[in-house]
Amino acid sequence: MTAASSAAEGVAPASPVLGLRENLPQFALLVLVNAFVGAMVGMERSVLPAIAEEVYGLAAKTAVLSFIVVFGVSKALTNYLAGRWSDAVGRKRVLVAGWLVALPVPVLLMVAPSWGWVLAANLLLGVSQGLTWSTTVIMKIDLAGPRQRGLAMGLNEFAGYLAVAGSALVTGWVAARYGIHPAPFALGIGYAAIGLFLSAVLVRETRGHVRREAALAGDAAPVSAREVFWRTTIGDRELSSVTQAGLVNNLNDGMAWGLFPLVFAAAGLDLAAIGALAALYPAVWGLAQLGTGAWSDRIGRKGLIAGGMLVQALGILAVAAGARWGGVIAAFVAGQVLLGLGTAMVYPTILAAIGDVAHPSWRASAVGVYRLWRDLGYAIGALLAGLVADAFGVPTAVVAVAILTGVSGVVVLVRMRETLGRGASAHPLAQSLIR
Repeated sequence: MTAASSAAEGVAPASPVLGLRENLPQFALLVLVNAFVGAMVGMERSVLPAIAEEVYGLAAKTAVLSFIVVFGVSKALTNYLAGRWSDAVGRKRVLVAGWLVALPVPVLLMVAPSWGWVLAANLLLGVSQGLTWSTTVIMKIDLAGPRQRGLAMGLNEFAGYLAVAGSALVTGWVAARYGIHPAPFALGIGYAAIGLFLSAVLVRETRGHVRREAALAGDAAPVSAREVFWRTTIGDRELSSVTQAGLVNNLNDGMAWGLFPLVFAAAGLDLAAIGALAALYPAVWGLAQLGTGAWSDRIGRKGLIAGGMLVQALGILAVAAGARWGGVIAAFVAGQVLLGLGTAMVYPTILAAIGDVAHPSWRASAVGVYRLWRDLGYAIGALLAGLVADAFGVPTAVVAVAILTGVSGVVVLVRMRETLGRGASAHPLAQSLIR
């Protein structure tokens, strides 16, 4: 590649250096961008289930949760495409495209005359999240190199989910003060505009870092898109183990997103209190990832992933117990904290494990396949929770999801092998050249 073409892509002509410290300004910028990505989805978490019932008159839980199904399917499919497109046309272009898709989302939510408009907005939101969040993940992996991959993912997910929590808390407060619709969604206009500006003007392309790491890791046999899909889905023990854990993780998150606000409302809590509880889980999740990602760089990935799924199961059961006991607030708080801690153990660690196993030349595509299956969990969780809730009640649906989450942790414990130390980080040349 010539210096001119490198400059056109935003890649420095000199050979890129891998590492968080060496790439700190760009890495910090991408952390900030991902905070705005998280804020976009956070604006729905505390208010949209109540809007479905109060504004649009939906009664069946399956119908109420339909917005999560649309969001999950569109985000999942876009995740896969984002990984492929990032390799083909560059990360930055995909990131900017994602913000362009996000711009009309808050406007549609504010003016929606029917629930169908809300579903259309969530279709666009899912596409936007798939493009923007996927590329911020991929770009941070590119910049960090193999030695600090867990820390990099912890920082990425910390920013995103702390912003989810903050946005959920603010929208709950706005809904309590100014009405449940349309005021809470006005915040999204600012989130999208700032995210687009930062991505289009200040973010630089990172494909040069990928080429650098690939050179350090050594040549690899060409891998087709079909082979990457097969390995990540079922063929590779490690990749497929973490993929199923990611799917179940988002399955329970989809349930929590759609049913927990209804559980809290049934306990007599007002919108501000529901917003605070809805924010607690992603807040703990986001903050704890500052430690769990880096921790996985020292102790390994497997134990944190398996243990995190089991801790999540305990948290979900605590919320179910609080509902069955007539609305015990302490149980709700404990459940949200445990669910957040367990998710923090899992989320950045899975991404780091994929980076351990996948060669840099096909890593972005593997991340895309993983995120395809992971975010289908939103749709599966919303459908499962809605159907079970309509048939047997909301507490039973919550318990069913807790059981699935525990089983997923056992699968990781039995099937997965430790991944830390595999891939480019184990290559002698990489050890001598990566600072």
